[in-house]
Amino acid sequence: MTTLHLPSPVTIGVARGLTELKLFFRSKEQAIFTFAFPAGILAVLGSVFSQTYTDTGVESSHVLTASMVGAGIIATSFVNLSISVAVDREDGTLLRLRGTPMPAVSYFLGKIILVLVASLAEAVLVIGVGVLMFGMPLPTDPAKWLTFAWVFVLAVVSCSLIGIFTASLAKSSQSASAVSNLPYVGLQFISGVYMNPITWLPAGMVTVASFFPIKWAAQGFRSVFLPDSMTKYEMAGSWELGKTSLVLGAWCVAGLVLCLMTFRWSNKSR
Repeated sequence: MTTLHLPSPVTIGVARGLTELKLFFRSKEQAIFTFAFPAGILAVLGSVFSQTYTDTGVESSHVLTASMVGAGIIATSFVNLSISVAVDREDGTLLRLRGTPMPAVSYFLGKIILVLVASLAEAVLVIGVGVLMFGMPLPTDPAKWLTFAWVFVLAVVSCSLIGIFTASLAKSSQSASAVSNLPYVGLQFISGVYMNPITWLPAGMVTVASFFPIKWAAQGFRSVFLPDSMTKYEMAGSWELGKTSLVLGAWCVAGLVLCLMTFRWSNKSR
């Protein structure tokens, strides 16, 4: 008797990721808006607000650029997946996938692959605006780029899983937009993305923001693109990279657990 060997969940997830990428880039309006929004916000705010931080030579537009790299990842992962997963459930895509050998974990992996590629392209665009429009210097130390890599991956994975989980809280694709956008916009302000330096914010607000990934992602990217002299403008007086890895890593684990506990293939199963 011939034994049928099914592809592994990882193989299925990679195949699904390629499909997700094709679907994403076929929708030109969605792709253009996703890439252009953070870069456009950076171009506007960086031009309007201009100051140089004392004894550092760093301009506020450089700080905003570094923080917007993190904010862009959160938008692509958390906000977009909250809506797209709800749409997949509503239009029957998930029910059709359920009839295939695809486990839920492979579906999650496919979405994460999409976000990894889209977020990398978006990060390149945001950094390009910071360099070309505002003269932000790029780091030359390989260790800085290594930090960029692990902060990027942890931010993408954690926020993608949170986005998939958030989609389970929404009753429809329309409500998913409200469920995701409200906390995203609010957390940007209290996480020091738009308000720089973050020390201008009340300590209580920053404490609340510290429970969520966006604060740590933005801070991690500031450690990559800004000199160490800027640590005096952080709440703890340091980049806290160890704590950044712990918080983002914890959200990766928590996000996966929440997804597995709440994921629904159909709205009827609610």
